[in-house]
Formats: sequence, structure tokens, C-alpha cells
Amino acid sequence: MAPLSSAIGTTSKYEGRTGWLPARAADSAAPANGQLPGATPPALTASGLPRAGTVLAVTARPGPESADLGALLYAFGQAGARLALLSLTRGEASPVNSTRSRLEAVRPWELQLASWLLGVCSVAVADYPDGGLRHCQMSDLTARVRRAIAEHRPDLILVPDPATGDCDDAYVARAVCLAAQPAGVPVAARTTSGGHGGWLVVLGDQTDAARAVQRSAVRAHASQSEALPDLLAGLDRLGSHEQLRWLHPATVAPRLIAPRFSVERCDGDPTPALPESGTDSGSQRVMTGMQAADLQFLQG
Repeated sequence: MAPLSSAIGTTSKYEGRTGWLPARAADSAAPANGQLPGATPPALTASGLPRAGTVLAVTARPGPESADLGALLYAFGQAGARLALLSLTRGEASPVNSTRSRLEAVRPWELQLASWLLGVCSVAVADYPDGGLRHCQMSDLTARVRRAIAEHRPDLILVPDPATGDCDDAYVARAVCLAAQPAGVPVAARTTSGGHGGWLVVLGDQTDAARAVQRSAVRAHASQSEALPDLLAGLDRLGSHEQLRWLHPATVAPRLIAPRFSVERCDGDPTPALPESGTDSGSQRVMTGMQAADLQFLQG
């Protein structure tokens, strides 16, 4: 029987400390995408989606790539972007397990199936401790993200919003921003619709398809099926909009253009809350991304 990665056409990597690939290989200091340090945010289409040829999503564990980022990843894929995904843990700390298998064994396979449904062409899963990223060396986490940047050369990195997630999500965002800064890659966070600090992405006539694919990807996480009804009910309440905000660069406003018609430390300190941010420009409120408290957290 052919391995699942061959069957679904997705490049998948398991990265254990003693596994197939080293989780802490040396990373290159050279900018991955040829940009100089100091990212320039990509222009936005009329729908609000950043223009990007390659998008790298980074999550703390399997699941958020579908429940949080699923509709956006689908939209980027439909716009022609190549999608890659890095999960820093295997999701073994979940209190839910609807299978008889060990979560650290089954959840990476669920992630691979969900990623295929979302159009992700490359999936990597590291084995940092789920629920314990705050106990890891930030330099290790940053180096792993830098490896992903060097491998995929993304135009944009996408993460769940650290302001609305858990401690692990905050450490993922910190590691991603620290890795993205010298590479000159902008970082955007999917945040709560209607919240401050970002801009709307309109799914438009792709809404039904995007939500259907997102729901299917969520259902791929069968080990979490006990928790899926509430999650799917929440997805059903989502409309035709998503919301993003910039994490890096820290003070940029989104730029709209017409669409083209082709198709460290880790010492257990409490994680500071990330504040709402934004500035008024005329009659339009332009949200700007991270403010001083955010930058202090990212810089350690």
C-alpha cells in the first residue's frame, strides 16, 4: 500500500529529535527570498488578500491550520499561491482523544489529510512539546522557523493571532517574527472578525467553497471528534469575511491595489497580553499591527 503522502500528493516530513530529520539543523543567515532585512508588506488585492506567490503557515499544533487559517489558506491557494505548513508540535497534549491511538502518532497524519484538503503542498511536523513551548529555548524555535523560511522562500508567513490564542500560540508568533525579521518576510496573523488591529479579507463568491473546505479539513482531525460539534457550529456562524493584522513589520498599514486578471529566552515568565492597536486616517480607520508591548515581547 502506498504511503499516504504519495496517495494525496503532499510532501510530508516528521521531525523528531531522533527521527527522520533533525529538528535543530543549522540555519542560513541569508535572506530566504532575496529581500534585505526589514520586510515590506505585500500589496493587497481589492478583496484584502495579501499578494503572495508562496505562503508559509506556522502553528503550534495540528488543528489551527484548519479551524483558524483554513478559509484563508484556501483563498490563497485559489489565488495561485503555493502553500506550505509547519506545525511545531504533534498535538499530543490535547485532552480529547476519540481514538485508541496515541495522539502524537495519529495527529500528524490527520494534519496531513487536512492539509491536502486545504491545498497545502508541503507539511512538516516537529516534536517540540505540545503545551510546553514556553519551556523551550526561543533560539531553537526561531532556528526551526528559519529553516522553513530558507526551504520555502515565502512571500508571507501566516499564523494564528497570539492575542486570541494560548501561550503556545504566543511563543509561535514570537519565534516566527524573530525568524522573519532578518529574512525580510512579512508576518500576518488571522485575528477575530470585528476586532481591532487589522483589516477585512472578503471571501466573496468563494465563501461557500472556502467554508465547505474548511469544515472538511476540521473533520479530518478525527481524534478530536468529541470537540468538533462546537467547533463546526462556530464555523457555521462565520460569514464571508476573515480578518488579518500585521505582526511584522510592526507599524504598516495595508495597501490596496486593483486585482490582476490572471488568475531569547524561555523562563516561564507570564506572556503579556497583546493590546489592540490602530490609528485613524481621515474617515477610515487604518490598523497598524503590533505596538510597543508587542515588540517588547517579541524581542524578549
